[in-house]
Amino acid sequence: MAKKVLKRKRKELEKSKEEEKIELPPAKRLSDEPIPKKVKWINRQRVLVFASRGINHRDRHLMDDIKMLMPHHRSDSKMERAKNLQIVNEICEMKNCNKVILFEGRRKRDLYMWLSNVPEGPCIKFLVENIYTMKELKMTGNCLRGSRPLLSFDENFNSLPHFLLLKELLTQIFGVPNHHPKSQPFFDHVYTFSILDNRIWFRNYQIITEEGQLTEIGPRFVLNPVKIFNGSFGGEILWDNPHYISPAKYRQSLAKMAGGKYLNRIEQKVSAQLNKPKESYALDPMDDIFKGDILQVAKELEEKENQNTSTTPTKEKVSLTKKKKLGKIMKKKSNLQTKNANFSVSNVVKIKKSIKKKPGLKIKKKS
Repeated sequence: MAKKVLKRKRKELEKSKEEEKIELPPAKRLSDEPIPKKVKWINRQRVLVFASRGINHRDRHLMDDIKMLMPHHRSDSKMERAKNLQIVNEICEMKNCNKVILFEGRRKRDLYMWLSNVPEGPCIKFLVENIYTMKELKMTGNCLRGSRPLLSFDENFNSLPHFLLLKELLTQIFGVPNHHPKSQPFFDHVYTFSILDNRIWFRNYQIITEEGQLTEIGPRFVLNPVKIFNGSFGGEILWDNPHYISPAKYRQSLAKMAGGKYLNRIEQKVSAQLNKPKESYALDPMDDIFKGDILQVAKELEEKENQNTSTTPTKEKVSLTKKKKLGKIMKKKSNLQTKNANFSVSNVVKIKKSIKKKPGLKIKKKS
């Protein structure tokens, strides 16, 4: 019995040693050989990335860039606008995904991004601003397709509770799980999330050297948080951004400003005319004497003085004659008025006397 027990122990030790041996890859491999499957894939995060109908061409290119950077994504066809957003939870269950990035376009101008943890929540709605795709930027940076990124967050994420929640959700969505079948075991690029002007600025950099030299790859975009919901695409509002202004209202205010330009221009003209001085600068006429030939200037001044002296008496004579004529006309009018007044008074007196002589007539006094 003791021999059998020893044999079993030896066999168990040999099996454990064989398991501990690490199988090294062969020295020479062909590129066409399939990649061996990895067994240690524990963090099974799958992100569904898709859009609703009505997004712009630039928004579609941004969605393609994000899919390229995320090897753990799953895509789906466009969703109809008429459908309720609660259907997204059912689509995620069908695709076996636990995170969602939904791009929603409005008026073919504005782009909204929904980040959600399915099916429990929370869910965050962003307005995407300042979009620049990889093809637009044409940066010199480059990275391996499927490689894992380092996530760098600003210090301001630890300042407020809603920023902490945003940080956690962004790490779970944009962080590539370790030993994912479609990922590469390298860290050759960095995602930076920085807070400025109550917005989250996204940048993607390539790591060139271990000392920290970086070059930008792209894309670029800015996330303006609108609301945080308790559930997935619904539920109570946990946080509402007080600094948020909808793009439609912002465009409306710009149109009003442009419409008020005409009124401002008219007001400026009127105020300029009212405040315009009669004499901008008092010039001395004797300053022109010393310009050019002195004799010629003196002759010209003498001629002007002679012309002024010749024109002034005629004007005075004309004005005197006009005054005399007006005086005669005013006298005639006054005489006529006095005659008419005397005539009227004398006639009234005569009529009154004649009425008193006649019996039976009474004069009613005007009240």
